[in-house]
Amino acid sequence: MIKVTIWNEYEHERKIPAIYEVYPEGIHGALKNGFKTESDLIVRCATLDEPEQGLPEEILADTDVLIWWSHARQEDVTDETVERVIRHIHSGMGFIALHSAHYSKIFRRLMGTPCTLSWRHGDSEKLFCANPAHPIAQGVPACIDIPEEELYGEPFSIPNPDDVVFLGWFAGGAVFRSGCTFTRGYGKIFYFQPGHEEAPVYEHPDIRRILINAVRWAAPTTRLPAPPDNVAL
Repeated sequence: MIKVTIWNEYEHERKIPAIYEVYPEGIHGALKNGFKTESDLIVRCATLDEPEQGLPEEILADTDVLIWWSHARQEDVTDETVERVIRHIHSGMGFIALHSAHYSKIFRRLMGTPCTLSWRHGDSEKLFCANPAHPIAQGVPACIDIPEEELYGEPFSIPNPDDVVFLGWFAGGAVFRSGCTFTRGYGKIFYFQPGHEEAPVYEHPDIRRILINAVRWAAPTTRLPAPPDNVAL
């Protein structure tokens, strides 16, 4: 069994009625629903305003893959939470950063770069499979149409990925490395761009298939005990 924790700051859905209408159970709830049919996955959710920001040591130690969605409250994630998560990634926990989590403290720390990009509201996207042999791309069509999505465009200031699995083309004229993999320590990392909060992207069956594949790919083959929190990383 693969133990998955979906972390969401859970801000927009509680405070903006139009986004609540899209995700009445929260983005984390929609993501969890996408895994319901998978008998090898055990899925829990955590949110920012829970004790220890939803990610105490015992939860991380019991998580094989952590999925992360954040946007409006990136800076509210404490350094202590970042340190805990990074320790577990280095020790083998998988990490999937979604959409605006490119600018999360954790992802920027893992990349060691600013992780900036160009963006614009109100666009549509064609998501092309650039590496169909990759495990994350199994069972995924060559091109996925996403009728409503926020434009993300190059340059995307990240280090060279291990693999670029998906490329995005936007009607507004931008292209983007929309699905990239990395390795840090023993941990596998997947950044996946689709998922703007104003559109039901996480209800799309092909997007759900990608995320299921990504969880199985990122699940650890080697998991070491995370070092104590007083060990410098």
